[in-house]
Amino acid sequence: MTKYPLPIYVQRFFTERLATQLRASPNTVASYRDTFRLLLKYASDRFGRAPTDLQVAEIGAELVGDFLDFVETTRGNGARSRNTRLSAIRSFFKYVAANEPQLLHHCQRVLAMPSKRHDKRAINYLNRAEIEALIAAPDIASWFGRRDRTLLLLALQAGLRVSELINLTCSDVVLGSGAHVRCMGKGRKERSTPLRKDCVKTLRTWLAERVGADAEPLFVSNRGDRLSRDAVERIVRKYADIALSKCPTMKTKRVTPHVLRHSAAMQLLQNGVDRTVIALWLGHESVETTQMYIHADIQLKEKAMTNTTPVGTPTGRYRPNDELIAFLEAL
Repeated sequence: MTKYPLPIYVQRFFTERLATQLRASPNTVASYRDTFRLLLKYASDRFGRAPTDLQVAEIGAELVGDFLDFVETTRGNGARSRNTRLSAIRSFFKYVAANEPQLLHHCQRVLAMPSKRHDKRAINYLNRAEIEALIAAPDIASWFGRRDRTLLLLALQAGLRVSELINLTCSDVVLGSGAHVRCMGKGRKERSTPLRKDCVKTLRTWLAERVGADAEPLFVSNRGDRLSRDAVERIVRKYADIALSKCPTMKTKRVTPHVLRHSAAMQLLQNGVDRTVIALWLGHESVETTQMYIHADIQLKEKAMTNTTPVGTPTGRYRPNDELIAFLEAL
């Protein structure tokens, strides 16, 4: 009986498939890595053997199903996290199926496992007053305040993902005529986003103070290191708490870097920008992804409501009485 050692295929999957063929982003690699660390530990405990002794055939649909239940019940993860783990496992078994036809039936059983349905809540975003309060929160008398205000303004205007924001270099900002910012988005797709005059002015001032080489990070810590995701999250949370005193409506909202991205999209939508343009602006793979902003826009729904007829209102066109008709005909 032919054996298919699991370690060989896992290592090839990460080095050949993800790193070389797909050139997956560091975030994707890290997510897949965490999934397999959990899965291998779970399988190792189940079979009482070290992960290096496991076979591909032992990681079947039944074990994967039990693992996903474990992720939800024991680890307390939600359906979204469960589906993310399943997506990583599916990707691995697609790779195995393509390279080992003998394992095709085994892989198909895993690939046939459905994602778990979950509630889709309306997105959270900041309105205009909340955006202005957040941008005004940093103290620009300090270096940190000037850096943070520039970061917040750029995030709210360009709608960048946090990974795109922290990976910007000084040369990615192009000022002057046709000012824009370049970034590398999901799927290694580069895109350029135009900048407003207020954002251009702030970035020009920051770049003059930053004095960084073209390849150096645009936003750095006080030690000169590139900001981490956690650092950006702390920055956003800090100024959201400060802005709360001037804008009490923010109390009901959990403000994160991704909420700033949603806020940028909603500002575009509410100002009449077509959703295909918004999809290009945000770097969405499909225009359908942008549909969620239309669902979340209460102003758009209120505007549509004004075009409806209240219940009980007589229908039909207005018709004058006979005396008026007679008057007009007599003219």
